Amino acid sequence: MKDSDSEFQAALSDNASRVTAVLDALMPLTDTPEARVVEAMRYAALGGGKRVRPFLVTQSASLFGVDSRSALRAAAAVEMVHCYSLVHDDLPAMDDDDVRRGQPTCHVKFDEATAILAGDALLTGAFEVLADPATHSDPRVRADLVLALAKAAGAHGMVGGQMMDLWAEKNHLDVAQITRLQRMKTGDLIAVSAESGAILGKASDEARAALHAYAHDVGLAFQIADDLLDVVGDAKTVGKATGKDAGANKATFVSLLGVEKARQQAAMLSEQAAGHLEIFGEKGDLLRQLARFIVERRN
Repeated sequence: MKDSDSEFQAALSDNASRVTAVLDALMPLTDTPEARVVEAMRYAALGGGKRVRPFLVTQSASLFGVDSRSALRAAAAVEMVHCYSLVHDDLPAMDDDDVRRGQPTCHVKFDEATAILAGDALLTGAFEVLADPATHSDPRVRADLVLALAKAAGAHGMVGGQMMDLWAEKNHLDVAQITRLQRMKTGDLIAVSAESGAILGKASDEARAALHAYAHDVGLAFQIADDLLDVVGDAKTVGKATGKDAGANKATFVSLLGVEKARQQAAMLSEQAAGHLEIFGEKGDLLRQLARFIVERRN
């Protein structure tokens, strides 16, 4: 088991380094008047993180023999959308956070206007990357990637989930509503990460359905783990402020289920997610290990 864990951690770290290198190349520094927004984009996107979503892209793509350059570009695009969402979520008008990944948030490091523009540029830049022929030679594949990511990030996906999250500060949510909120806010981008690999590989409907089911369960497990970290995690280890959900009087999986039941639910979802990968055999091992890592992580 230790060897398996070491293999997974090495694969996750190596993938993060590769994706960071692609992001670095996609956002070169300039000496033009707009240089400040590029610096802010780089600060937000190159400052670490586990790169879980890019790992989902590259690992799902590997199931279908996709060229690593295509997979890494698609992975970088997904990470650009994720980083944009963090920059905007941290703004005073949203979650009003000062620390992210153990560093000052983008609007603290630069200023609020620059952070807004940096988020905008990361979002639009992601679609530029996906639409570029360098990502895939087949225009239909590129169009499908753009469409899938747009749906996951938009008003009925991540943005809609953030709106529900703000609404939840003044309204009581039950488990079903929280599940829907978190599917939109967090789960949809995780799901499209796995789906992107299948799109790149022109996978069968059966394979895409299996990956979608896997990512659905992983996404929910990820959010429950996040809720747990907000309650029982240490701010220094987590890399951001904790206890904010309780402070805002938000209903979460933990507040409704309790810590132990929430842990049990996350573990069940992790195991269930791994089960969806049976059709891929040993090729799906790293994705199975990711499902376990997500509920065991401490940050």
